[in-house]
Amino acid sequence: MVKTYRHESLLGFFKGMSFPIASIAVVNSVLFGIYSNTLLALTATSHQERRAQPPSYTHIFIAGCTGGFLQAYFLAPFDLIKVRLQNQTEPRAKPGSPPPRYRGPVHCATSIFQEEGPRGLFRGAWALTLRDTPTMGIYFITYECLCHQSTPEGQNPSSATVLVAGGFAGITSWVTATPLDVIKSRMQMAGLNQRAHRGVLDCIVSSARQEGLGVFFRGLTINSARAFPVNAVTFLSYEYLLHLWQ
Repeated sequence: MVKTYRHESLLGFFKGMSFPIASIAVVNSVLFGIYSNTLLALTATSHQERRAQPPSYTHIFIAGCTGGFLQAYFLAPFDLIKVRLQNQTEPRAKPGSPPPRYRGPVHCATSIFQEEGPRGLFRGAWALTLRDTPTMGIYFITYECLCHQSTPEGQNPSSATVLVAGGFAGITSWVTATPLDVIKSRMQMAGLNQRAHRGVLDCIVSSARQEGLGVFFRGLTINSARAFPVNAVTFLSYEYLLHLWQ
């Protein structure tokens, strides 16, 4: 944090922010929509009915994995652009200093398309899919389990329960997702560095050989610190809006 501030000022902490803001509503809509509808297809019960007749954890896991798998392909181009912009470490603008490689998210997307082709926008998508498919299953199981354990039978969970369950679901999912998140980010940056990995397995093996197994947990602390408030608010919004519209 100190190095980023000294080198890039406060703006360095907000690199790549515009595309996530533009995409987060769509990505979460896909994830939660597919999860809810898959669970509906598996259990034939609505969201409200599930409080009285909780679905099995197997059904929750399958529905979460389905949502994670499909959201990955909506997320992949936006995530790639975010990672590329965040990894630009040019210092604060000074007279005569070289301009950044990417001037913004649109320029970044256009440059990737021109230099790497349409497939370039989906670089790291396979690693992203491997990350999100099981992780989202664990994410929803953790949330539903904590809500079920903390709520009297047949009642809706309180706002406090939703916040706590959502926060811990976020932390649990990031603990399991971080190793593949590291691999995903390295594959996304490979096109910029002109270093091509032959695939996910090649990236895993080469990273482990060069930097040890600890490399797969880089960023876990900051991911977990971010995960609790973000997912607590996400689930509270989800439950509130479903209750409001039903």
